[in-house]
Amino acid sequence: MAKAPVLTPRADDFPRWYQDLIAKAELADNGPVRGTMVIRPYGYGIWERMQQEMDARIKETGTQNAYFPLLIPQSYLTREAEHVEGFAPELAVVTHGGGKELEEPAVVRPTSEMIINDYFSKWIQSYRDLPLLINQWANVVRWELRPRLFLRTSEFLWQEGHTAHATYEEARDFAAHIHREVYEDFMVNVLAMDVVPGRKTVKERFAGAINTLTLEGMMGDGKALQMATSHELGQNFAKAFTTQYLSKEGRQELVWQTSWGSTTRMIGALVMMHGDDNGLRVPPRLAHIQAVVLAIKGDDAVLAKVREIGDRLKAAGVRIHVDDRTDVPFGRRAVDWELKGVPVRIEVGPRDLENGTAMLARRIPGGKEAVAIDTLVGLLPTILEEDQALLLRQSRERRESRTTEVPTIGEAVEAAGAGGWARIPWAVLGEKGEAELAEHAASVRCLVAEDGSVPDSYDAPGNVAVVARAY
Repeated sequence: MAKAPVLTPRADDFPRWYQDLIAKAELADNGPVRGTMVIRPYGYGIWERMQQEMDARIKETGTQNAYFPLLIPQSYLTREAEHVEGFAPELAVVTHGGGKELEEPAVVRPTSEMIINDYFSKWIQSYRDLPLLINQWANVVRWELRPRLFLRTSEFLWQEGHTAHATYEEARDFAAHIHREVYEDFMVNVLAMDVVPGRKTVKERFAGAINTLTLEGMMGDGKALQMATSHELGQNFAKAFTTQYLSKEGRQELVWQTSWGSTTRMIGALVMMHGDDNGLRVPPRLAHIQAVVLAIKGDDAVLAKVREIGDRLKAAGVRIHVDDRTDVPFGRRAVDWELKGVPVRIEVGPRDLENGTAMLARRIPGGKEAVAIDTLVGLLPTILEEDQALLLRQSRERRESRTTEVPTIGEAVEAAGAGGWARIPWAVLGEKGEAELAEHAASVRCLVAEDGSVPDSYDAPGNVAVVARAY
């Protein structure tokens, strides 16, 4: 009788496969309040690596990290009507504290434009105070009616950047720089994700923004996932909070602003874009464990060699974990590391020691081979880079093979319903067509120029709409 698979096969039930993998790879658990989650150590290790890579890129722009309160006076949210309308259904409101009713209810932040702008208006007095570039790593709460771990939870972790500039052009260029040099660079070169950079339609852009730039990724089932966004806020929040500066010419001027964010949703994207029927596959540049060295048996010589290999690889700059838990069956440990998607397993037993070899298992392309132990230090960096490139190539090939150029709205709906993406001229689709897509659970993920670049404006000639069903 055939053994039951460890995970529900993706082709049978993609959502069930996703939930199985999150649980069995020990990434996260559901929290005690509906819609919340507990991120387990292995999943949090992935998030920490994402933070490190993103934080370095953010700081290269001159942005500094800060922290703002979790609770925001409810009155703040009435200052920018479009913004509060966009978030109203998702708000969590605190009405009691310290055993009594609060004089003014406090909103648990869904995003921090309001409270940060209150302080920007105090901190900015002169053109010398600009640009003001702030980022915070924090949690936010958006009450979620249909939760799914990492993808949609009532509380999630993220970074949110907020900046103020002297001119529209400076703010526009900074939002574009974050979009391209922080987010796209990180996703392509670290997450090995082929993403489509584009511009949101008016209907899809951030509440209170004058422009939203997005990065859209195709998941393993052909649906789209919004990976990160960068917004031009214009002067909407500056007007609401009277955030102004004295110009060199001696005039009081309103600032121009941006905000931008990425979240723990990227872990869900990692699962859905790179995972397979055997579990997760973590890109080597991201992995907090790039290689695990496993002792097959509790032989003293084997244990000593495994630890020696671990030390040598660590000294060579490889992120290593030594698994010497020989009281746990080897087969179970090997399956667990495969589920977790560690790029390389190095397996050593008594027979390997006799031959001076180790069994090298590569998670991303699959397969095993015996290699000389003395070659591991030189071999692993090359292997890890090859496998990083393979994941990106597979991601790109999936998107290209499942994206169709279509001339009509009906064909766009059909392509999205069949588990793919459609590209249709925006001049053909338009806002009426966008409304028609919504009736079929599809949407315009972004607008791109004919050559695939980000268009300069929403209505630029030749704009193409990328249409898909989305998470």
